[in-house]
Amino acid sequence: MSASCLLGVVTDAVNEPAGGPAAVCSAKGCRTAAVWVLAWNNPKLHTPERRKTWLACEEHREHLSQFLGVRGFLKDVVSLPEWESRRDSAADR
Repeated sequence: MSASCLLGVVTDAVNEPAGGPAAVCSAKGCRTAAVWVLAWNNPKLHTPERRKTWLACEEHREHLSQFLGVRGFLKDVVSLPEWESRRDSAADR
């Protein structure tokens, strides 16, 4: 199976309000709860400070990270609770 077949639709579940849909892995066909946030950007399309996100379960974190990394898109990998904490801290400013 090619790497592109394992990738699903990019989800924005990290940005859902409390009580919204549960954060699930972005790997194609995976419905497992996400525990990692892969922050990335495509420098041909996005400004340097812009971050898009993919969510990953434990099983798919490495594969999704490698997919983004070989393209030079991967900027950060953090746990979902840490990402949400950073987002909440930024909103408080």
